[in-house]
Amino acid sequence: MTILATVIVLGVLIFVHELGHFAAAKAVGIEVQRFSIGLGPKVVGYTYGETEYVFSAIPLGGYVKMGGMDDEVMERLEGGATPREPGARDFDSKPIWARTLVISAGVIMNMIFAFGLYVFVFANWGLPELSTTRLGIVQVETLPPGTEGLARIAPGSRFVRIGSAEIESWGDVQRGLLNSPPGPIQIELVEPQYVVEIRIPADEMERRALTGSVGSWIEAGVGALIPGGPAAKAGLEIGDRITAVNGDAVENWYDFVSEIQSRPGQRVELSVVREGREIVRALTVDAEEVEQADGTTATIGRVGIQQPGGDITYSSVPVSAAFGYGYRETVAVAGMILGFLGDLVTGGVSPRSLGSIVTIGEFSGRAAALGLDYYLRFMAMFSINLAVLNLMPIPVLDGGHLVFLAIETVRGGRGLTLEQKLKWSNFGFLIVVGIMLLALSNDVLRLLGL
Repeated sequence: MTILATVIVLGVLIFVHELGHFAAAKAVGIEVQRFSIGLGPKVVGYTYGETEYVFSAIPLGGYVKMGGMDDEVMERLEGGATPREPGARDFDSKPIWARTLVISAGVIMNMIFAFGLYVFVFANWGLPELSTTRLGIVQVETLPPGTEGLARIAPGSRFVRIGSAEIESWGDVQRGLLNSPPGPIQIELVEPQYVVEIRIPADEMERRALTGSVGSWIEAGVGALIPGGPAAKAGLEIGDRITAVNGDAVENWYDFVSEIQSRPGQRVELSVVREGREIVRALTVDAEEVEQADGTTATIGRVGIQQPGGDITYSSVPVSAAFGYGYRETVAVAGMILGFLGDLVTGGVSPRSLGSIVTIGEFSGRAAALGLDYYLRFMAMFSINLAVLNLMPIPVLDGGHLVFLAIETVRGGRGLTLEQKLKWSNFGFLIVVGIMLLALSNDVLRLLGL
């Protein structure tokens, strides 16, 4: 299952990416000599018209070979190519705008494909939301005026009604707070029985602040582990339920986070339940400096555990609304990936967080096991990831080619020489191989428990 799920994800996304280059090249009149899924020597292929369509030996990439597009560079990748005379349909003979479109088209196709997948998922399955109705936390400091009564609600209480609307999921809670008419409203809860009256703000930003101040109940458990983090090194596993920190009981995720953040650099013992057995794992909490809302910095503790997802339910959405949700999800995921890369460069995230084909395989298999909707959402996320990574300004990637074109534009049409492109492409190739080896070593060390 895992291998098949991985092959489908990589095969489909590489095909989509290269199809973008292929279609754009054809559209602007560039000769397309080869459309390859995979790198290295040809395994099988056929020729239709002017183009040879092939599957190559190394299934970790692909390319579209266009007439006149750095034949010597492609020769290195293919293992041999026949030099040719320049032609009117060569890549390099086209204006800069046309070449920019062709180079960018792969990234654009990956983004469009991800957007389409999200729209399809939202239209067919609906909007995913937590099925719980239990309150986990109220962030008092961000509550707008007139809503302070929410701070008196005990964590674990279940929402029953907001105004006249019955509550059946956490999405209902959010919609009740966000969409209720401005003015006084009653909120009914149980376990324990409680009624609180608040005033819904008229201001849109205050409504959003109100919604963001109320968090759902999340079990104190291990949803995911950051490779190389203290928890991973201590032997915690996905699915473990955390019950105590140094003997102090934790009721939910927020209790656990509070305990850990207050102990930077300390040695702690985590009590966890795994398959019905209680075990104890000792670890040293990492210390991390973070910027606070008032601009000051504070040192907090982290152990490299991500929260569990919780049970999901779906609320139906109209097809027209699915496009809006698809767009917002695409933008949000792209922003998340860019943020991760930024943190990686600045040191906010450890290089141990990088994963190789092994990690991709694990997540592909896990998503496939959860159902088609989860699998398609994972494919959409990975498509965006592929697009963002290809835009990195590294020679041999699309972003590197765009840098070459930018240099040519700035220099008034005089681009880099072929020798310079080869030099930088070799350098970029070494960078990419180095990143891949680092990611693979991270996975090997993780599998070895190191």
